[in-house]
Amino acid sequence: MNEQAPSVEQRFEESTPATLGSWSRQDTTWMLGLFGTAIGAGTLFLPINAGLGGFWPLLILAVLAFPMTYYAHRGLTRFVLSGRSGGDITEVVEEHFGIKAGALITVLYFFAIFPILLIYSVALTNTVSSFMEHQLHMTPPPRALLSFLLIFGLLLIVRCGEQATVKVMSLLVYPFIVALALLALYLVPHWNGGILDSAGQLPSGSAFLHTMWLAIPVMVFSFNHSPIISAFAVDQKRRYGEHADERSGQILARAHLLMVAMVLFFVFSCVLTLSSAQLAEAKAQNLSILSYLANHFSNPAIAFAAPLIAFIAVAKSFLGHYIGASEGLKGIIGKAGLRPGAKAMDRVVAALMLVVCWVVATLNPSILGMIESLGGPIIAALLFLMPMYAIRRVPAMRKYSGAMSNVFVVVLGLVAMSSVVYSVVDSLLG
Repeated sequence: MNEQAPSVEQRFEESTPATLGSWSRQDTTWMLGLFGTAIGAGTLFLPINAGLGGFWPLLILAVLAFPMTYYAHRGLTRFVLSGRSGGDITEVVEEHFGIKAGALITVLYFFAIFPILLIYSVALTNTVSSFMEHQLHMTPPPRALLSFLLIFGLLLIVRCGEQATVKVMSLLVYPFIVALALLALYLVPHWNGGILDSAGQLPSGSAFLHTMWLAIPVMVFSFNHSPIISAFAVDQKRRYGEHADERSGQILARAHLLMVAMVLFFVFSCVLTLSSAQLAEAKAQNLSILSYLANHFSNPAIAFAAPLIAFIAVAKSFLGHYIGASEGLKGIIGKAGLRPGAKAMDRVVAALMLVVCWVVATLNPSILGMIESLGGPIIAALLFLMPMYAIRRVPAMRKYSGAMSNVFVVVLGLVAMSSVVYSVVDSLLG
């Protein structure tokens, strides 16, 4: 396998920042890479999870989707850009908050992202195994062999370097967007009002607020791509120097407009086709919206395409989350006092990731979902609250203070955190 790209420090030192010129192909690659990390298999459940709350909560979530996604991820990007040395997020938190706080945040960062990577490892194996069995009418290989081949294949891409990984992710985005768009357009003739049936029934104030409180995290995590933000910010600083904030903001805005427009068109097309009772039925059966639609319309084409779309969605999200998880693991190893060379570090991290992901994908432990849920509050804190706290405390970020968008991000972050904590505790006690 080829060696990974040089470390953050090497990449930064070996480059000369460019002036802010016209939009480049690399900017497009990053825009699609951000999209690819955010929009994973969870998108195929979003019409069900978001639509069950009724028309008005979904409409408000749709209005909030872009500013909620853009301002939060822009804040995290600015936080990473604020570091003096051009380091990644694990180095910037140590620079701003000290060695102990930096080590704690690095550990939390890793353990918030890594369980998602494990979930994707299981999902990849399940999706391909099911596709071989039900669509291709083949006997899939033993689960241990299949999971190893799938994860090893994706890690081959990762070992070609960060830029190659983002490039592959951006290429995978194209068929995914086309598939979602075609499916949404296919449903248009079948629109029958669906969720609009609940538009005339305004919920009471308390019921409405409770629905919104529980629904906001659904939208937050549907568009979350914080695992790749650190690598994105480092690359922007390497390329654009003092112009990195401006160009990264442009890339984020276009990426978020694309993902919000595409996903909401897909979501509304689904909920205008299916009634609330049908969405509840899909939820009870734990089916993705594609699987339910294939059964609903008795359409073999959708049934055949569903696992392929899911595979593309999971594969590109796996790559994006691997970048963040490997970054966190390297930070933990470094802060533990171990200082292997860049190539040795890459090999150790890749080997550890391969073994753990393979074992988990083979065993598919039931506790995995609960572990992922516990990472939710950490992601919300790192994405929404840490950058806003840094604006108040870190001199390099003080220039961003005083904006109303900061208040907006803090409020939504607190809402998302409290809701996720409530859901986790409720599931544990229930």
